Amino acid sequence: MERDPFMQLQSLADRVALVTGAGSGLGEATAVALAEAGCRVACLDVRGEAAERTRHRLGGNHDHLAIACDVGDEGQVAAAIAQIAETCRRLDFAISCAAIDHTYSVEEMSIEQWDQVIRVNLRGPFLIARAAMPQMRRNGGGHIVNVASTAATRAWANAAAYHASKWGLVGFSRGLGVEGRPHNIRVSTIFPGGMRTHFFDRFEEQGIPMPDERNLQAPATVAEAIVFMLSTPGNSVIQELMITPLSETSWP
Repeated sequence: MERDPFMQLQSLADRVALVTGAGSGLGEATAVALAEAGCRVACLDVRGEAAERTRHRLGGNHDHLAIACDVGDEGQVAAAIAQIAETCRRLDFAISCAAIDHTYSVEEMSIEQWDQVIRVNLRGPFLIARAAMPQMRRNGGGHIVNVASTAATRAWANAAAYHASKWGLVGFSRGLGVEGRPHNIRVSTIFPGGMRTHFFDRFEEQGIPMPDERNLQAPATVAEAIVFMLSTPGNSVIQELMITPLSETSWP
């Protein structure tokens, strides 16, 4: 039986993708997966040396980029997008992986800590999308992926700022998708469960029990799910996707 041509996955070869938080964790894994899929990748990270390390890891024939960028800074984001546009002549995908958390109760958390979580986790994806969409419209379309969390589906103690940022990111992504639709700009949100990254490093310092590594998944698994979302046929979009370890204890 002949396959419907509209069901074929799209090739990502020679597309240009930016990834925030690309210096480590899910951001790094996503940059690697996109490069392996044939993309030219711009690695953005607040730590320039970490972005450069990831860029060096990508190798291959593409001229990948490493850009030091604080995603909460409007000027730095605008400059990063301008550099990508000038160097690569296009921008197809924007994946916002950068995130931060301060694990304190509402009474213990400082206003500065609250503001930092919202700045990176919610303001950052807004600034990235705001700067990226004009470039995507010039290409005739594009795809934005925002990384939420299972923390945007339920709540637990000492994570109010993180919950607020990730629940907010879901609402932002849904509104963004409506705005992008007429311009052929797709918007997807992915909800990863726990991953084996440095995200939990501060738990030990604060005396919080560390999660059992057997209940965490590899960032590369989530990264491959992001690649799949980007590869779906252009007439469809995976609006939201949740991927957790099989033994995830925070869901359902």
